[in-house]
Amino acid sequence: MKAYLCLQDGTVFAGESIGLTGEASGEVCFNTSITGYQEIITDPSCVGQIIVFTYPLLGNYGVNPLDAQSAKVQASGIVIKEAAHYASNYRARQSLHSYLAEQGVVGIKDIDTRALTRHLRDHGTMPGIISTEEDLAVLRQKAQGLKPVVGPELVQGVTTKGKQVFSGGQYPVVLLNFGVKKGIIEALQAADCQVTVVGAGTPAEEILALNPAGVFLSGGPGDPRDVAYALPVIKEIMGQGIPLMGVGLGHLLFGLALGGTVSALKHGHRGDYPVKDLRSNRIYITAQNHGYVLEQDSLATEELEITHLNLHDQTVEGLRHKPSGSFSVQFNPEAQPGPQEAKVLFQQFVELLAEKQQDRRGGR
Repeated sequence: MKAYLCLQDGTVFAGESIGLTGEASGEVCFNTSITGYQEIITDPSCVGQIIVFTYPLLGNYGVNPLDAQSAKVQASGIVIKEAAHYASNYRARQSLHSYLAEQGVVGIKDIDTRALTRHLRDHGTMPGIISTEEDLAVLRQKAQGLKPVVGPELVQGVTTKGKQVFSGGQYPVVLLNFGVKKGIIEALQAADCQVTVVGAGTPAEEILALNPAGVFLSGGPGDPRDVAYALPVIKEIMGQGIPLMGVGLGHLLFGLALGGTVSALKHGHRGDYPVKDLRSNRIYITAQNHGYVLEQDSLATEELEITHLNLHDQTVEGLRHKPSGSFSVQFNPEAQPGPQEAKVLFQQFVELLAEKQQDRRGGR
């Protein structure tokens, strides 16, 4: 069936429907990852996004239940060049098309994703709509009326309701869930942590009552300024001397809590990007999905150290609080999908927890 992608500026791309036949709107973002389409569309950070995959062929290895990063597809829709007709992988349980239809996700294929990506690079990320509506005047009117995909409801829609405990490990860690991926929990467990996941709005006293060795600030969707209610919680936890680690949205909130400011990127960082560790001079290839960054000038204090920079545009990718050792990174060290080399950061977090425990036992 014929389908159309209409951007808010009136630009229209014609293609064929994939997944659920219907209509979907969201923030149109391009992602440059070569593999991992299932992990990307099930990442809670992608809530409200229509994802444009720049890799030209999707679906060739199908879909399976193990790779999903949450209980459902979180993206509003997907845009692809070509869809594989058959899934060629022993782990596949169904095709990408059937998975999208089952999950109620609207998509469009057979469009020039190179031209679309160049348009978004030049004009910036913007709202758009995928539809089978053939009256393009009507479709443009709908697209022009779309509002920006922001607001506190994004995080509230993906956070934990209640408390979840993942047993095992000697270091009790409370994970403040702004939209956590399954891969984060698995990486913490692999690093010898017992993980307790709590909701984004959990008060500091409830977190402290769990007697954590450390607190983890997860990634999540949207503008960190819409989650300002978490800043006093972060400050209180740091005031109690408990180590923190943040990723993605958690990194931005960590920086805001320490006096930083954020700004929106023109078209975001979504895909694999080179990041330099300024302490070791090592270059990591990292998995990323964010549209906001901490402004470097706002972090010029004696207590803060910028630890990582994006090699494409020199934006801040890592931050460390010198007095406490707490730290954060803008990218996804657990990958899922992407390179695994940055997983060493989870071990560094556990080493910080062990060091703090040793200090407490020694009365320091």
